[in-house]
Amino acid sequence: MTTSTATSSGHSGAHKRRVRNYLLDSRFQLKYAGFLVAVSIAISGVVGSVLYATVRSMVSESARVVEESRKASEESKKVSFVSRMNVRDLAPENPELVAEFDREADAYDKAIADHQKAVVVQQESLIRRQRCMLASLAGGLTVMVVLIGLLGIYFTHKVAGPVFKMNGLLRQVGRGDLRVEARLRRGDELRAFFDTFTQMVSGLRDRERRKLGEVELAIKALERGDTAEVALALDRARRAGHEAVGE
Repeated sequence: MTTSTATSSGHSGAHKRRVRNYLLDSRFQLKYAGFLVAVSIAISGVVGSVLYATVRSMVSESARVVEESRKASEESKKVSFVSRMNVRDLAPENPELVAEFDREADAYDKAIADHQKAVVVQQESLIRRQRCMLASLAGGLTVMVVLIGLLGIYFTHKVAGPVFKMNGLLRQVGRGDLRVEARLRRGDELRAFFDTFTQMVSGLRDRERRKLGEVELAIKALERGDTAEVALALDRARRAGHEAVGE
């Protein structure tokens, strides 16, 4: 790996998150974000069903009240009509009494009619408010589901991001390039795992430095013609290699 590649790896830890980079592992992130969305949809469905049933019950009750009020108004009109006829039959010679009774009956009928209209207006207003409430509820639950899905992607990104970076670094180390200078971003998870990895690479670098030092000692001893020193340095390098591979 070239120096420029290593430098870019070192700087990658400071890169800011971008929208297009949030789905680093789409299979993993969408799986758990979808699970959260499914749970939120189920909860929203239950809550919405309960509220809808409650609203329907309230609308049915208000319709029943309006119907009873209408029947009472019609019954009152019938009673008023019969009373008017009875008064005219009982006091035909007293037109003033009949007129007074008619005025009171008209006022009563008007009050009943006004009450009936007020009940109907109240029911219509209740229906409008309930429809508005249901629309707001549906919109709010939809927004909640979308937000939960986005938050699921955001929080799984905090795990998928470090895993994605680790995959690249492991491939780099596998090619023999031990210049690992990358860092995790603020807020990323798996920090302990990443620190253990960097400590491992640091140990490998130290071991390679010691082996390189032994080789350089052997070269210098060879240039001096000191074969004993050459053999000793190469033996130390060989033992270090055997320890590294467990042989």
